[in-house]
Amino acid sequence: MAILSRLAPAKVNLFLHVGAVQPDGYHPLSSLVAFADVGDVVSIAPADRLGLTLTGPFAADLDGAGDNLIVKALRALAADQGLPDLPLHVTLDKRLPIAAGLGGGSSDAGAALHLANAALELDLPAAALEDLSRVVGADGPICLRARSAWAEGVGERLSEAPDLPAFPAVLYNPGRPSSTGAVYRAYDDDPRGDAGRPAPPRDWSDDAVFAWLATTRNDLQAPAVRLEPAIADALDAVAAQPGVRFVRMSGSGATVFGLFETTQAASSAADKLRSKNGAGWAVATLLGDNATSS
Repeated sequence: MAILSRLAPAKVNLFLHVGAVQPDGYHPLSSLVAFADVGDVVSIAPADRLGLTLTGPFAADLDGAGDNLIVKALRALAADQGLPDLPLHVTLDKRLPIAAGLGGGSSDAGAALHLANAALELDLPAAALEDLSRVVGADGPICLRARSAWAEGVGERLSEAPDLPAFPAVLYNPGRPSSTGAVYRAYDDDPRGDAGRPAPPRDWSDDAVFAWLATTRNDLQAPAVRLEPAIADALDAVAAQPGVRFVRMSGSGATVFGLFETTQAASSAADKLRSKNGAGWAVATLLGDNATSS
């Protein structure tokens, strides 16, 4: 079996409407999600037993391999197939910051499930892989698909968004983690949002989408900023870049995204953010259905 690799793309919530917590502890939400053409890279090779090696610029920030969502997803796959273990070794090239609001761990797990399915010639259909991906959390199925989609319910009700154009963008993280659990708890202290899905834009031209996004929200942005003021500075830093059309925090933070007029403007902005903010992480990307296997 050859070594197989796949991009685990960054997930960006273009908007995120969140309702009050339910008795089961989950929050209803609605979101329009896009995926970037940057992310972590997951590789799988034959081995005697399941193993994981962490590499890349953010590998040291991860917890022990035993708690990794890749391992959790592949153990679920092994159990589903009645196997005590999987004869695979996974290498995760961790290029996205952690606790960043980009769905990195869920996307890594989705990529690993795709690769294991191919490497072991299991021929599991997409629906079966999606069911397995739920073991890593609500983001599991959408990150396994890695395509633009509307998400509703607690994130489990998905419908594709094929009309969403691709946007030149910058992802900027101020170098500070943002705990999803802590942000939701802060939101629960003053739950001002709702999970209503807005009507789509009048058309899917760039100008119409930018105007429409301005009428939507990320209901977790205010509580995240209260917990981590560096997010407010990141929002201001991206908003100050020439050619930016829209700026917002993704997910529960701390990563901020900016949508730009051109790829050149996005690339220039990322360069400036990297040079002026030493603790931060910035990358130019294209938000849309551009993630590919390699």
